[in-house]
Amino acid sequence: MSRHVFLTGPPGIGKTTLIQKVTQALKSSDVPIDGFYTEEVKEGGRRRGFDVVTLSGKRGPLSRVSSDSSTSRRECRVGQYVVDVVSFEQLVLPVLRNVNQGSDAAKKICVIDEIGKMELFSQAFIQAVRQMLAGSGTVVLGTIPIPKGKPLDLVEEIRSRKDVEVFTKNTAELRLQGVYLQDQHLTPTLTIWI
Repeated sequence: MSRHVFLTGPPGIGKTTLIQKVTQALKSSDVPIDGFYTEEVKEGGRRRGFDVVTLSGKRGPLSRVSSDSSTSRRECRVGQYVVDVVSFEQLVLPVLRNVNQGSDAAKKICVIDEIGKMELFSQAFIQAVRQMLAGSGTVVLGTIPIPKGKPLDLVEEIRSRKDVEVFTKNTAELRLQGVYLQDQHLTPTLTIWI
């Protein structure tokens, strides 16, 4: 049986919204949960970048639109966005380490929204995600992008894991997607219908 659950789908389809709904349902059931999600930053109705928001409410920049057309060799870019790897790591790595250091008696669910191009500029993040997926103390609820262009190594690694279930969030779905998490040490059976 799959232990980790990932959502995939095109940008703007509602993956983060679904993750937030599941997170709230788990929190209200007193399930131990931690992690982060990404959120668009808009100014005047236009997307200016993305922030990382931890489940404890801390926020920091993940990326911003660059107004400078020249590129620095040390700059990490995805399209028009410059990725702030330092800010991302300062917020996310302590959360992932904290979740991963729990004992089996203190199992947790870890939300990782998202494992995408911007986040993958951080080698420390890649290592932390691999450790979390391999460990026995955590269930990961995350999002990954749909395959497009050059494959992302960690994303493809996640897709191919036997302990991972990947659900596709699709606009053509007429019914709401049900996501389940089952782990005998976390809860006997926890089913959440969104």
